[in-house]
Amino acid sequence: MSEFIPWNSQRLEDWATKYASGKFINLNGWKTHYIEKGKGKPLILLHGFFYDSYLWAENIDVLAEKFKVYALDLWGFGYSTRDKLDYDYQLYVEQVLLFMDSLNLSRASIIGQSMGGGTAILFAVQHRERINKLLLVAPSGLPNPLPLTAQFFKLPLIGELLLGLRNNFIRRKNLTDFWIYNQELLNESYFENVTRFHKIHNTNEILLKILRKQFFGRLKDEINSLASMEIPILLVWGRKDKAIPLCRGKQIQNILKDARLEVMENSGHVPNFERAEEFNQLAIDFLAE
Repeated sequence: MSEFIPWNSQRLEDWATKYASGKFINLNGWKTHYIEKGKGKPLILLHGFFYDSYLWAENIDVLAEKFKVYALDLWGFGYSTRDKLDYDYQLYVEQVLLFMDSLNLSRASIIGQSMGGGTAILFAVQHRERINKLLLVAPSGLPNPLPLTAQFFKLPLIGELLLGLRNNFIRRKNLTDFWIYNQELLNESYFENVTRFHKIHNTNEILLKILRKQFFGRLKDEINSLASMEIPILLVWGRKDKAIPLCRGKQIQNILKDARLEVMENSGHVPNFERAEEFNQLAIDFLAE
């Protein structure tokens, strides 16, 4: 058995040299790691909370057969910067805008999951001229109370204690309780790949800072504004989603009258992973039509 490497213990530069599989770009002095694949119209992928660009591991190669895909590590996640920033949707909108400008992407479609979906919503409202289409996978944005067990992480010192435990229990329990419905898919390889970046110093602090800031559900006005914009939108939800339940998806669809809602059976908060083949075909059909 290999020796356990404590969470939050590794230098970003060392861990990135060892494990980062993509490219790096400096945006306004802050480093962004991203994976770039394929040819065609630009498609930007934005992961949600707890994950990094590995969220799209089962999607990138298929999408890259039709599009030029860019999967970003949002600041504070993956192998992107761990600087002390004001982490919220607005910061990530700035990151996406700087990224597009730096790569001379005048327009792109965006696929965003959870927090990445909320970022895509705000980006579209603020920069309509840069958006082709939106595919939102269980996006955050509407008020959605955190489950009781998640509330513990917001408590001073308790969150630090839980995330700092020298075992995998807390992170595996989070994936089991809130993200993955089909537990057979939550094997050792998947767990290791999802949580590898959590070993980087300052990751715990950023995760807790984001949770305690409680900005996930503050986009109701922006979602209403989005309804008046002529942007093709596809909503994708796992029927068994416990993090942001399907009822939120139906609420968003009621606001975005022209958006289509696709419900994926036997999947939770990351249907793009649990039902990858079905999701990939849905995404290609929607983005290409």
